[in-house]
Amino acid sequence: MRLYIANKNYSSWSLRPWVLMKHLGTAFEEVLVPFGPDAPQAFRAFSPTGKVPCLVDGNVTVWDSLAIVEYLAEREPAVWPRDDAARAWARSASAEMHAGFAAVRHYCSMSCGLRVRLHPLPAAQAQELASQWARIDALWCEGLSRFGGPFLAGSTFTAVDAFYAPVAFRALTYSPELSATAQAYVQRLLELPAMRQWYQEALDERWRDEPHEAEIQSLGEILSDLRRSAP
Repeated sequence: MRLYIANKNYSSWSLRPWVLMKHLGTAFEEVLVPFGPDAPQAFRAFSPTGKVPCLVDGNVTVWDSLAIVEYLAEREPAVWPRDDAARAWARSASAEMHAGFAAVRHYCSMSCGLRVRLHPLPAAQAQELASQWARIDALWCEGLSRFGGPFLAGSTFTAVDAFYAPVAFRALTYSPELSATAQAYVQRLLELPAMRQWYQEALDERWRDEPHEAEIQSLGEILSDLRRSAP
């Protein structure tokens, strides 16, 4: 299998199947195609939507991170929890992440190597962003309490944790207000070997995508940049 992804510093969608496959020990070839002016055309060479991630398994092409996870689940039972209730909850929480939290995505764009203080937002936007972070916090606390932890749906890392892995990097970058339980979960994710590998490789990337950089700079103050210097 080949998994097509984009820059590790920015590509939250790519991280989801990548970290799941790495954690489960699924064999695959990583193909990184960076963002840039020619990216849409380059992505269409392997993805019908011109987007990443995209999984190619022989003559089968699977696009969209949720579809990739379900494709993997047909071959690897450990993708989802074995318990029926935990599996139903995990699928619901993953779908909520996949389709929702637009304010978190917009105002807290993923950039693993940066530490950012957001500029003050108008009251309505600030309330929307705070409400979505609060929902993420509550959802994490529910899963950890209901299924016993240390992961969201029980004792093992599954697809639902992979779906929230990009949020852990966003929490690292933007330092939102989170409960102690949620903060501990963020740290638990960040310490996973696969997450540490992704993070280090994100820091090592030397190219920059100007639209991503400009978006972040327009929304907040860059407190530190831990990435390798751009060429």
